[in-house]
Amino acid sequence: MLSPLLQPVDFNNCPGWEEDNQLEAFKAFRRSTHHVLEKPYKSGSLGISFEALKPIFADSRETIVETDAQARQFFARWFRPAFIKPDNSASGFVTGFYEPEVIASPIRTREYPVPFLRRPADLIDIDDDNRPAGLDPYFAFARQTRDGPVEYFDRQAIESGALEGQGLEIAFVNSIIDAFFIHVQGAARLKMLDGSLRRITYAAKSGHRFTGVGKILLDRSEIEPENISMQSIRKWLADNPEQAQALLWNNHSYIFFREAPVVERDLGPIAAAKVPLMGGRSMAVDRLLHTFGTPFYIHAPDLDAFGGKSFSRLMIAQDTGSAIVGPARGDLFAGSGDEAGEIAGVIRHNADFYVLVPRSLLGPSQ
Repeated sequence: MLSPLLQPVDFNNCPGWEEDNQLEAFKAFRRSTHHVLEKPYKSGSLGISFEALKPIFADSRETIVETDAQARQFFARWFRPAFIKPDNSASGFVTGFYEPEVIASPIRTREYPVPFLRRPADLIDIDDDNRPAGLDPYFAFARQTRDGPVEYFDRQAIESGALEGQGLEIAFVNSIIDAFFIHVQGAARLKMLDGSLRRITYAAKSGHRFTGVGKILLDRSEIEPENISMQSIRKWLADNPEQAQALLWNNHSYIFFREAPVVERDLGPIAAAKVPLMGGRSMAVDRLLHTFGTPFYIHAPDLDAFGGKSFSRLMIAQDTGSAIVGPARGDLFAGSGDEAGEIAGVIRHNADFYVLVPRSLLGPSQ
């Protein structure tokens, strides 16, 4: 059953629907349709089930779609938009993320001392079946010891050497600030000193809650609310090196990485939906509420970072994140590299969310 938070409307209620370049959205959608041949997506709790999406995925693999008009017809044939009523607010909210690109060394040197680490052998998944008494229910990871699972080392402990000597290092960069923001993004392209290109992506985390350093700077009045952005946070850290490390340690969460192939240089990392992200068309959502592969039409009239015009665009749910919570909350993937970072860093905008609901869930008259 569909959630009452989803209120069906017509496509003409979606501002800018006819002007959107939806062939790009279709390409992103079709990538998910090939993945589900191997493993279905879990259904979100708002009622758009994988089973309802399954015939649409199958049709997209067979249908020839080569123009924006054909893509628009495909989505209109299979879906009807529904406005998502946000939780306790007038509108939804979008932020941005991207895949950083940074110079890296395969070995630790004086110039490149900051490592990215693989998942340690003693880091285990935790759920209700193996959670020890007293461990915070939030923790999805823990450290296996002879006496049973315990809370894992936090960021400060790990960066102070708690995992030294285990051979976990993948590569090294020269800045704790660059490394921290790669942890926040959960992936990066590494431009190695020999000219090769490598990619790291999320493998696991320490389990601790994420603490945004931007909020700390706001609470301390170090940055004014109207000026807060990834760029302003980076500038503060660079301008205050003697305080930077202590500030970053307020975020106890630590990310472990794995190496991933660079299959298509124009696409982003393979994310939670197990397909490469597409800049400007892939979006992270609350995976408990939504089903990966679902299209969303996002209208954010005050967001002009993508091409200098109001953002009205069809996006595909292909990732998730611990900070992305709620039915009308999304994180827009801006792409890879510095230019994408400039876009992602300024996205903090109110937005209207229209989820595309399979018509099979709305009855024969829909």
